[in-house]
Amino acid sequence: MIPIRETATGVVFRIRVVPRASRCEVAGIQDDALKLRITAPPVEGKANEECIRLLAELLGVKKTQVTIVAGHASRTKTVSVEGRKAREIAAAVPAT
Repeated sequence: MIPIRETATGVVFRIRVVPRASRCEVAGIQDDALKLRITAPPVEGKANEECIRLLAELLGVKKTQVTIVAGHASRTKTVSVEGRKAREIAAAVPAT
């Protein structure tokens, strides 16, 4: 299970991004981060936009509720999800 920290507005956790994958999917857990494979290339913010879209779909929230707070140019990013609790995120994330 990935470490999920609750904040006043929601939760914060880390993701590990693999750009230019054959399809968009959650690929398990790597180094205490949720591993995401996305089809978008890491240029002009396209990979970040795709990460936000995939996380919003996975967690059942609007894209505006998902924010990358650190690691915009890195494969390891810290994301914030507003309006959710840690237990809700843990239930939606595969425990592989």
